Amino acid sequence: MVIRIAICIVVGYLCGTVSTAYLVGKLHGIDIRQYGSGNAGATNAIRTLGKKAGMLVLLADLLKVMIPASIVHYVVFSGEDYATLLCQITGFAGVLGHNYPVWLKFKGGKGIAATGGAMIATDFRYALFIPVFVAIVYYTKYMSVGSMFVVFLYPVFLAVIKAGEPYFVPMLIVACLFTVSGVYTHRENIKRLLNGTERKMGQHVDTSAVSITEEKENNSCSEE
Repeated sequence: MVIRIAICIVVGYLCGTVSTAYLVGKLHGIDIRQYGSGNAGATNAIRTLGKKAGMLVLLADLLKVMIPASIVHYVVFSGEDYATLLCQITGFAGVLGHNYPVWLKFKGGKGIAATGGAMIATDFRYALFIPVFVAIVYYTKYMSVGSMFVVFLYPVFLAVIKAGEPYFVPMLIVACLFTVSGVYTHRENIKRLLNGTERKMGQHVDTSAVSITEEKENNSCSEE
């Protein structure tokens, strides 16, 4: 079991490190980590590269976790009592790979689309909440509000649909780890939401302007 868990962690992490936002940004001639929020994720891609590129990143980030986790769940360990647990572990490793990709010096995204992919791989009924997520973002104009809905939904819904199953307690613990990870990566967003300064969807980043690095260098020079 330990070896199987280790393999799932390695496979999940490596799949998660494929940074779609970074690759799409390079196709547009920029390093997306140097613009907007500095995150290599779907939200920053939408603001920086536009809706089409952002939606491509969102879908790819979801699939890069959902596909390997689903293979673990429904193919490799299909029929095993611990199949769902290994699926979750693969998915969580994928989220960590997305957030902290070794190839990009551990500077990635915030892992919400990746978390969504892991949730759907755990149970495809989670996909029914996608329209709810979209509606929350549409009406509030805050991607971070929809993101918090996703990360808090996971352990709650899992507790409802998986209660009594083998390995339920470990599954619930892993689900809570997704929540902790999501809250941690959105800690600054939560502060801005409470302060009323969070940026709304639709506020675009001008990539013709200076990048984050250039702005810091300019400020440093001016201070000197």
